[in-house]
Amino acid sequence: MKVGLFFGSFNPVHIGHLIIANIMAETTDLQQVWFVVSPQNPLKPSKSLAHEFDRYDMVQAAIEGSYHLRVTDIEFNMPRPSYTVDTLAYLSDKYPQHEFALIIGEDNLHSFPRWKNHQVIIDNYGLYVYPRPGSDSRPAPLADHPNVQWVEAPVLAISATFIRKLIKAEKSIKYLVPDAVREIIRNRKLYL
Repeated sequence: MKVGLFFGSFNPVHIGHLIIANIMAETTDLQQVWFVVSPQNPLKPSKSLAHEFDRYDMVQAAIEGSYHLRVTDIEFNMPRPSYTVDTLAYLSDKYPQHEFALIIGEDNLHSFPRWKNHQVIIDNYGLYVYPRPGSDSRPAPLADHPNVQWVEAPVLAISATFIRKLIKAEKSIKYLVPDAVREIIRNRKLYL
């Protein structure tokens, strides 16, 4: 099975993430999309992160009933910070029956050459790239690489940072996150 890996902190998961994952599963040759909940992004500070298990539970609740979407906690037991190339190698060893590819936003394609072992990732796994608001208008260095597949998707300017600000200000996040995610945030008093 061909599986697209959608890495992120998902802090919290929101409809933008879900739309991109669904577009990937419905319009490309990817048969499933796995949300890889990252315990700590090496490029982001961790102080504003909800606990990794809370973020995992929110993704699980958000994709409930979607046969082509899954969530994995694979990075929770890996050395931190975790690097994408190491996770890809681990998943490939653990699930040799699957072929993995990486899903990234257009903005990440510009910084991709700075990723650890980026050449290994692009050569052995390939990239599925979706448009992001505010991406650099210059062509990314690897935009024409044969293992880069551009995927048409809505450009959504929804950010988890904005959602967390609304929560902190005790404003509604209805329609920005699935109701099941809103319930977890409310019940566990996250982001206050």
